[in-house]
Amino acid sequence: MLPIIFLLPIVQLVILVHAATLDMKRIEMIVVDMDLSPTSRELVGKFKGSPFFVISGHAFSLEDAKDELKSGTTDIVLHIPQEFERSLNRDQETQVQLLIDAINGTVAGLSQAYSSSIILDYNRNIIAEQVTVPATTPIKSIDIESSFWYNPELNYKIYMLPGILVILVTLIGMFLSAINLVREKEMGTIEQINVTPIKKYQFIIGKLLPFWVIALFELGFGLLIGKVFFHVPIVGSVGLLFAFASIYLMAVMGIGLLISTLSNTQQQVMFLSFFFILTFIMLSGIFTAVETMPKWATTVNLFNPVAYFMRVIRMVMLKGSAAGDILKEIYYLGIYALIILGLATWRYRKVA
Repeated sequence: MLPIIFLLPIVQLVILVHAATLDMKRIEMIVVDMDLSPTSRELVGKFKGSPFFVISGHAFSLEDAKDELKSGTTDIVLHIPQEFERSLNRDQETQVQLLIDAINGTVAGLSQAYSSSIILDYNRNIIAEQVTVPATTPIKSIDIESSFWYNPELNYKIYMLPGILVILVTLIGMFLSAINLVREKEMGTIEQINVTPIKKYQFIIGKLLPFWVIALFELGFGLLIGKVFFHVPIVGSVGLLFAFASIYLMAVMGIGLLISTLSNTQQQVMFLSFFFILTFIMLSGIFTAVETMPKWATTVNLFNPVAYFMRVIRMVMLKGSAAGDILKEIYYLGIYALIILGLATWRYRKVA
């Protein structure tokens, strides 16, 4: 139990922050240059100079490139047709083709966006070279300066670390608290406890409070790792974050307690816990925004405590949100915790 509580979450935090990312830094590309002109080589050079693409090979047949795409050895094919340069100089227009592996829709979308941006920039350079402007005529232009709030360097680790922390705290609060109670049933000691003068709420508090403290410790240790190793900022109040986490843990531990009352073995607890945890995590918005989900998913998220904490931890850590900004989440999650703990306690009393 001790390695599960203290060692595994830290290892998962360090590994998953690096692995769970949507940053695209090495998009494998095969070039099919049927023109072999200075203009086509200049376009290929634009992709070579990009930090997102790696030219993994060249082919002289589009069919060979398609075979590489089907086999999964490349992500994208850039096809430059014959007479590319001639058409550009004669007709003032030409075409290029992009073939993208779209099994992973997110990767395909990002690859297409990066490729289109490079081609568009190349097209603007050609237009600027071909359009002649008198020297006495000043060239007017619009300067656009982008400013990214809360994550200026677009570092995906800053976005992912708070989400992974939520998952680790959830595992401690829900999974381990449920297993601990069912273990009493499997050992046969639950009957001995039930005949003692100890009250039911005292027994439940005694079982849940250690994991409540341990989960808060894991949260604090995870924040320290994020600050030291990943340079994740903590703009908002740490006290507010821990206060909300305390309410959140009461909700997820209530779910764990309810699961334990429905189960007789640790195996049953594991199956039920993984069902709820996986559902909560996939709908929580850890990878995609909840606002982009279907209407039914946003409705289900009203009963998903992980979604509340996922949103709040990012707001407090990255935006510096105050208590007034998360009052709705505090209110909803507080009611949720009271209801689920009351239901779990009632159910436990019924089967005790």
